[in-house]
Amino acid sequence: MNAEVGTRNAEQNEGVLRRRDLVERTKAFAVDVVGLIQELPRNRVADVIGHQLLRAGTSVAANYRSARRARSRREFLAKMGIVEEEADESSFWLELLVEAQVVASQRVVELRHEAEQLVAITVASIRTARGGRGSVPRSAFRVPR
Repeated sequence: MNAEVGTRNAEQNEGVLRRRDLVERTKAFAVDVVGLIQELPRNRVADVIGHQLLRAGTSVAANYRSARRARSRREFLAKMGIVEEEADESSFWLELLVEAQVVASQRVVELRHEAEQLVAITVASIRTARGGRGSVPRSAFRVPR
């Protein structure tokens, strides 16, 4: 019974749920990245790659939060572009950790999948926001040439 009510509520509040979901997902991604970094072995390679991953992975959540508070479409697009870049960069550093044999592949598979999903979601959001430009009404006084 509760599942049905929850589904109905989710359908009614879908827009709010999606925004909240992405806030939580980006923050959870950042927390998971921090957890992985804390488990890395202590050596030069792991430290350097780990530092880069830590910066990129936590930046995803911080910049998404900033994008939600954007004062204009242009600012939103700029911040979302940063979110896309940082999520993609996080995916790269996770790949590199595996290929450099710093961590086992199964340890980062979920994080890599989440990073790729965040990139896809962000790209879709950017495309949607860019597509909205045509919806701005034109002046009735404009004379066509």
